[in-house]
Amino acid sequence: MKIIIINGPNLNLLGKRETSIYGTQTFEEYFKDLKTKNLSISLEYYQSNIEGELIDKLQEVGFDYDGIILNAGAYTHTSIGIGDTVKAIETPVVEVHISNTFGREEFRHHSYISAGAKGVILGFGLQSYELALASFS
Repeated sequence: MKIIIINGPNLNLLGKRETSIYGTQTFEEYFKDLKTKNLSISLEYYQSNIEGELIDKLQEVGFDYDGIILNAGAYTHTSIGIGDTVKAIETPVVEVHISNTFGREEFRHHSYISAGAKGVILGFGLQSYELALASFS
């Protein structure tokens, strides 16, 4: 099974940014542990702060991989382009958020991705990624 985690803007700052919301572990540290726990899965990771690069990566992997775990960060709430891409590709996408977006600012309550996603997992910290990964088993 071939799965990719795609993270959007500012998720490269995990461990440093708003630790009361996102915790102190970097995503690279977390990803290393996640790969170790799931040796039977070919697991990749990609991060970009640039909307077009996220769209390019989704298009690149969206017909060949078994699953995509997507945390588009703030683009979740603003990018019609990413939402359209999720609908256009064949690979199932699970939308993930570390925080409970419904417990935050009003603008974070809407997602342009959810309508095209296989499912949405949010509010379980970094464990949200593990839950998304389990959904592909």
